Amino acid sequence: MSDALQTRKLYDPEAPNASTGIVNGASSNVLNWDDVRFSWAYPLYKNMLANFWTPFEINMAGDQKQYPQLSEDEKTAFKKIIGLLAFLDSVQTDYSARAAEYLTDSSLAALMTVLSFQEVVHNQSYSYVLSSLVPKEEQDEVFEYWKTDEVLKERNEYIARGYDNFVTNPTPQTFLESIVYDVILEGLNFYSGFAFFYNMARHQKMVSTSTMINYINRDEQLHVRLFANIFHELLRENPELDTEANRTFVRDAFHEGARLEIKWAHHVLGGRIEGISMDDLEAYIKFMANKRAKELGAEEPYPGYTKNPMKWIKAYQDVNASKSDFFEQKSRQYAKVTDDNGFDEL
Repeated sequence: MSDALQTRKLYDPEAPNASTGIVNGASSNVLNWDDVRFSWAYPLYKNMLANFWTPFEINMAGDQKQYPQLSEDEKTAFKKIIGLLAFLDSVQTDYSARAAEYLTDSSLAALMTVLSFQEVVHNQSYSYVLSSLVPKEEQDEVFEYWKTDEVLKERNEYIARGYDNFVTNPTPQTFLESIVYDVILEGLNFYSGFAFFYNMARHQKMVSTSTMINYINRDEQLHVRLFANIFHELLRENPELDTEANRTFVRDAFHEGARLEIKWAHHVLGGRIEGISMDDLEAYIKFMANKRAKELGAEEPYPGYTKNPMKWIKAYQDVNASKSDFFEQKSRQYAKVTDDNGFDEL
């Protein structure tokens, strides 16, 4: 296999519709879902579509009334976590588009297009939430946190450097490594933030915001599955990448990712939020790091962390594609935006 990744051709009349390889293969680039290389691609596509949502479905009026009543610690954590998520999903939108250029199969390129679109929706949801709650000047400040908060910068740059190595030098090895950073971003880096919003919801605070976070969480779970599938197909088709050194890289990357996530959690929450034990949150992050590393076939970076110590999260996180279930489980109600109570009227 070539040391460099080749971009997918716009079209190739000499090639089959189903690609001959996940990267550096041949494909007509015509998408026929009944003639694709990977059997898991179409079911995953249907699952991603089943999750379709937009921020405008959620009426923020209740959160708008409640936000001024939050403690200063809650407001600070709320805004800093939104600022973090806005940075990560912005970078993720572009990374997924860059990765798609090198995936030979048109079905995988299509899945990446859906993923990129969903990341755009996620990012727009943060603007939607903030514009409902704070003045424009404060919203702009939140979107600048990633430039000024040193702990946040350190955490974000760890992922950004891994992505940039792939973007500037696209090889099978750097692509493989970038997938590991992707799974850290989508499958680990969001999770202390998710815990904060779900904890708010279980205390009947900012329920509409937590609903959007739940929708984002569902999307990210499918994104992790997509990239994990690509990771394993890449190893299967290119066995020279299936090395002990790469398995060690995965383990060590998740160890460092969890360390930075824990540092960020102490920085942004620091035991100041009712209902969140920092010991439990640390253990939860290590548990998630182990889970994600194992999904990529590596050893656990944190032996012994085999159970979720924050079991209450599952009631908020693990729901099916039916949007009503999230509220029915917790006996909560929300109002969808209509022409009569629309976002413009908030």
